[in-house]
Amino acid sequence: MSTSTKRIAIAMMALSLMAACGGGSDASSAGPPGAPTLEKESAGGGEGSKAKLLTEADVTLGDIDAGMAEKGKTTYDVKCQACHSMGENRVVGPGWKGVTTRRKPEWIMNMIVNTDAMLAEDPEAQRQLEQCLVRMPNQNLSMEEARQVLEFMRTL
Repeated sequence: MSTSTKRIAIAMMALSLMAACGGGSDASSAGPPGAPTLEKESAGGGEGSKAKLLTEADVTLGDIDAGMAEKGKTTYDVKCQACHSMGENRVVGPGWKGVTTRRKPEWIMNMIVNTDAMLAEDPEAQRQLEQCLVRMPNQNLSMEEARQVLEFMRTL
């Protein structure tokens, strides 16, 4: 099977999986008390909204929390594994091994909880979309769930 045929087959498979993966576009979420929230701001003309992206100050990492990582693994198993491997290989989306050495924590968190805004505004997210050929669906994870997924990624 040629590379282009494989890509087309993967893209078609991914499109069929998108319905199973969810994909709403609500970027706001409530996390645990004191966690940052994604507030919506007016986007100029009064219609629509623009999600406020997380910054470096919003995501603080310490030692790996095994309990959080285990919960993140559970979320991965349910919502992420159809498109992402735990290794370096691409499935539909990029593999996760080493992602925390290639991307900043706030970038990862934004891709998880603020998918639509990242794909619209972030040049690296747009490059990933060009490579993967399939738009990452918004899984509507809470900030807490996204942080747990990030913690799991740190163990890979």
